[in-house]
Amino acid sequence: MTYSIDWARVNLAEVPRLVSSERPGPRSREMHGRASRLTKGLSSQVKLFPVVFERGYGCTLTDVDGNVYLDFSSGIYVTTLGHCHPKVTEAVQKASGQLMNCHDFTTPVKLELLEKLVEVMPGDLRGVQLYDSGTTAVEAALRVCRAATGRFEMLSCFADFHGKSGHSVSLARMNRQNGAGRTPGFYMLPRPNTYRPLFTRADGSCDTEAYLQFFDQFILEATTGQIAGIILEPIQGWAGSIFPPDDFFPKLRQWCDRRGILLVADEVLTGMGRTGKYLAMEHWGVVPDIVTLGKGFGNGFPVTAMVVREPYAESVEGISASTSYGGNPMACAAALASIRAIQEEGLLENAERLEAYFTRRLKKIKEAHPIVGDVRGKGCLLGVELVKDRGTKEPFDEAGRFVYQEAFRQGLAWIPAGHILRMSPPIVMDVEAAARGLDIIEEAIWKAEKEFGFTGSPKECAAG
Repeated sequence: MTYSIDWARVNLAEVPRLVSSERPGPRSREMHGRASRLTKGLSSQVKLFPVVFERGYGCTLTDVDGNVYLDFSSGIYVTTLGHCHPKVTEAVQKASGQLMNCHDFTTPVKLELLEKLVEVMPGDLRGVQLYDSGTTAVEAALRVCRAATGRFEMLSCFADFHGKSGHSVSLARMNRQNGAGRTPGFYMLPRPNTYRPLFTRADGSCDTEAYLQFFDQFILEATTGQIAGIILEPIQGWAGSIFPPDDFFPKLRQWCDRRGILLVADEVLTGMGRTGKYLAMEHWGVVPDIVTLGKGFGNGFPVTAMVVREPYAESVEGISASTSYGGNPMACAAALASIRAIQEEGLLENAERLEAYFTRRLKKIKEAHPIVGDVRGKGCLLGVELVKDRGTKEPFDEAGRFVYQEAFRQGLAWIPAGHILRMSPPIVMDVEAAARGLDIIEEAIWKAEKEFGFTGSPKECAAG
């Protein structure tokens, strides 16, 4: 298949374009200051670099001071197909002039979306309900687990993130500010991390079987045994682009089947092309019982979905599944146009092409820089982990903040996670733009090593 991404091609003679002497510039600082007096709870990336964006197109973002940035964030995993994709923009504009909302009645564009979505889903994932936020889709998935199994307890994993409402908050790390306590019947377990494994084999590699044995022991000792489902991110986003070992999900699928536990894949972040597949779970040949989709599903428009395998689809009928905004014609138009763009422009193939480049280049960066402990990625979901010592793997949070801010000042919009640098460039990017982004990142890593007096002996620059 030929690629059709010329509309998003970046002129590297003009991007990044930095016109203000300081970044963020004066207008950004002034407008952010006014806004921050009125809105609270801003994300860490905004607090670390309070830029005010005015517009975006393809793989670029422009701030109110006229600075143009190369985008390695996709609106934090959202604009997977680039900002203002022409097909998505046209579809939303057309829909907004025809019909904005009619609750959960069928519309022609909704029917088209349902049929197209089921077409690209693996296995027998055929029962669909549409929502307007990832949290809502996750909450619905939990209710389906309970309705389908007649059980009430739920399992999730350390460092996963599933949303910001009642039960979805209970699936993740909590503190006294974000809840009075975990919902009864919700339990968390460790999950395999190939770079920082909790259970290891004699050779130090991650021992998947030991994790699953611990799961069984935990259920016996800490629960009533009424486990309805286990929900996981296929690849952890908030935690820092953490990948499981390749044998984890196939073995977890078997583990769930033997115990009658439903497997829920939260693909809000990883789905719809981000990793080079419609679902990240396809990399491991696993079909989950329930999938949640969002972010890139509508390429920026607030549309999400819960998709259920046929044996459990009727359980959706009993959970009061519909919502006021889920499946509205504008949302359906955005999602349908996004799927069509992926198919018509060969974007899964382009994501794989980018992955091959990123893998090769990130490996060189790791070899060249002693503070880089690990690099990883699939498609356009990538991570670089900074450490003070490769032997101890002590996180280098100060370097993480420095590299994030320095690269942003040099024209790269992207995502921090403490000592882990996260990248999610649009899958419409070309290799030349990807190379420019990594050049900026590597230069920021060099400066961090100098700033913190690192005395290692890195190899020559990994450029190219």
